[in-house]
Amino acid sequence: MDAYRMLPNLLTSTLYWSSLKQWATSTDTYACIGQAVAVGSTVYLSGQVGIDPGTGSMVEGGIEPEAHQVFKNISEVLTAAGLTFKDVVKCTVLLASMDDYATINKIYGTYFTDKFPARAAYQTAGLPKNARVEIECIAVKGIEEQ
Repeated sequence: MDAYRMLPNLLTSTLYWSSLKQWATSTDTYACIGQAVAVGSTVYLSGQVGIDPGTGSMVEGGIEPEAHQVFKNISEVLTAAGLTFKDVVKCTVLLASMDDYATINKIYGTYFTDKFPARAAYQTAGLPKNARVEIECIAVKGIEEQ
């Protein structure tokens, strides 16, 4: 519990990580969001883009390094919530261009290797920080036990 502090509400708890500032740019926050919200055993992760939390900048090198950074960021949020990729039940993939779909699909398959969550993918007119990909996830604590 020391990795984050829970602010209880009647129905939900928002998870605020002590390292939240690492997930935004060093001098300005590009969005007023929590990294995840827990409702019972379900955890809703905010969309992640390819920002390196150490620098606050988008990773360079194209769609592949950006996508890997997205999954690293998702992994960090999942870990802080006591979850893994095996707990993810749904992902939504937002792409700046559907031309990147095959590449994202290949990389996606390296992080989800056993059971694949439900998924939707869309092309969008624009993403934060001119990202090429953003992925949001829903995870359920204890899904492996069910």
